[in-house]
Amino acid sequence: MSLEYRVREPAGEPQGALVLFHGRGANEDDLFPLLAALDPERRLLGLTPRGPLALPPGGAHWYALYRLGRPDPATFRLTYARAAQWLQAVTAETEIPPERTVLGGFSQGAVMAYALAFGPGRPRPAAVIALSGFVPTVPAFELDLDPPLPPVAIGHGIYDDVIGVEWGRRARALFEQHGADPLYAESRLAHTVDPRFVMRLEPWLEDVLAAMAARSG
Repeated sequence: MSLEYRVREPAGEPQGALVLFHGRGANEDDLFPLLAALDPERRLLGLTPRGPLALPPGGAHWYALYRLGRPDPATFRLTYARAAQWLQAVTAETEIPPERTVLGGFSQGAVMAYALAFGPGRPRPAAVIALSGFVPTVPAFELDLDPPLPPVAIGHGIYDDVIGVEWGRRARALFEQHGADPLYAESRLAHTVDPRFVMRLEPWLEDVLAAMAARSG
């Protein structure tokens, strides 16, 4: 496959997959513990890929910084293509289809989750989790937000000085405009993952799994 990644095996036959994309300067280990918090019963195959770019000040990246809300087009297109190829390979290897795959991420990883969930021609995932990120704007890259949309969960810190909380609010408003009802929460925190929101995500993910089971049954 085209990305380095870690795997958390399910307890038995997987009901689906949960893919988490890390933030700027981190790696595949960063969100790996979050797999257990979101899916303590190990119902899902858990995957945490590593961004393919090595950029200052270090660590792995999904794209180079350009302007807030607007990833650098050249590096974004490169990693978007590689991540899409990687997800396709995951589907082929595991036989878990996109509609049973939850995409999530933190910061840059949330941007990638949005892009890979709603990019032009992309298959819709089972759900999307976006923590402290933004919906990307890239030239000639038009998101497909035609309803019905999959469930979306958005968490953001009101003291976030990296990606301001207004970006989370804009994302919520955008999805509401297209008929979705996102799970949305603001935390009295900075640029980080709020454990209290993660606790709310666990039952939300249970509902996603129940809906997946109902569709397949």
